[in-house]
Amino acid sequence: MNDLAIRAAAPEDLDTVLAFWKDAAEGTSISDDRDGVARLLDRDPESLLLAERGGGLAGTVIAGFDGWRCHLYRLAVHPDHRRQGVASALLRAAEERFTALGGRRGDAMVLDRNALAHHAWRAAGYAPQPEWSRWVKPLDS
Repeated sequence: MNDLAIRAAAPEDLDTVLAFWKDAAEGTSISDDRDGVARLLDRDPESLLLAERGGGLAGTVIAGFDGWRCHLYRLAVHPDHRRQGVASALLRAAEERFTALGGRRGDAMVLDRNALAHHAWRAAGYAPQPEWSRWVKPLDS
């Protein structure tokens, strides 16, 4: 795993990340477009972390901090790089970012049907909170 490099995404990475998510992420999000990811980087340039190996993208995670809570989204590892420590390295980097920003607890958005992800999150020390549910409302742009 010594050849794995973690870095913050830059604006020139947007198209690569969006293409990567189509192959490696579970499902899509309303924000999975160039404008959505560009807004993320404009607001918080260090929030989208990339794991690279051999000159290619191996994984991503969004480590967003709103000043109150630490939120994790889009943990995705390319199928060719799974079970090689990529997700663990990304989560360590995200947690280091949160700690440096003064964060106290991380939460993750994990699809109920994604059993493979459940294993990765549990292995990293995360657990579901059954007393909470996610409530959403799409906003008109």
